[in-house]
Amino acid sequence: MIVTASAADTGGNKNIVIKTADEILLMKEANQIVAASLAMLRTLVDVGVTTWDLDKAAEDLCIKMKAKPAFKGYRGFPGSLCVSINEEVVHGIPSRKKKLRKGDIISIDFGVLFRGFYGDSAITLPVGNVKEDVARLLVVTEESLEKGIEQVVVGNRVSDISKAIQAHVEGSGFSVVRQFVGHGIGSALHEAPEIPNFFQGERTARLVPGMVLAIEPMVNMGTYKVKVLRDGWTVITDDKKPSAHFEHSVAVTEKGPLVLSSREI
Repeated sequence: MIVTASAADTGGNKNIVIKTADEILLMKEANQIVAASLAMLRTLVDVGVTTWDLDKAAEDLCIKMKAKPAFKGYRGFPGSLCVSINEEVVHGIPSRKKKLRKGDIISIDFGVLFRGFYGDSAITLPVGNVKEDVARLLVVTEESLEKGIEQVVVGNRVSDISKAIQAHVEGSGFSVVRQFVGHGIGSALHEAPEIPNFFQGERTARLVPGMVLAIEPMVNMGTYKVKVLRDGWTVITDDKKPSAHFEHSVAVTEKGPLVLSSREI
């Protein structure tokens, strides 16, 4: 789940919670539950499946793995998953009425609470074959996440992540959402620092070992502008063009980025 952009961190690492090695191991367990859930959901995405079906499957697996869905009830959100289709950017509410159609894309954002720590990750998937430009949107968005993760190096700043994501996205002809950003994560779902997917020109926090960051580019095919629907949650693109979203929770270590939510472990 995403936080709304506010004033940027303007310098040091104030309010950033540094995790111990043992805490990072717990966060890896939490994030591997998320990774397993997303891998399972990938196999279920198909024409005719409802977003409620996906939500129920994720919640059931999460509980079976002795974790708690992180989003359900968070600030009143009604679902375990955020499931956003086509022009929906983030925070789509699961529904029995929303059935996937051929050519759709669906963004699935899932978080869990496990032994006091949170995991958070997101993917965007095609439903069958999609248009060439939509398929490229998905590729570029996932690549931009990888570019951001590459900047998770001790001594870099949060803004180095932002710059890398923005450069790749805009260089590919797409736009990055500015109203919603990534975030720190740990014993709270949303911690400092905020991680914009664009450079704001301000001095941001240095990356130090023990920080854990939920990096999540949201990339639009058209304008970067978005709006929130009357349900108070679902965010859509202002021009109704498609949007994609990928996310990983990443620990800062002396050896480089450790992707806690990797689906390849």
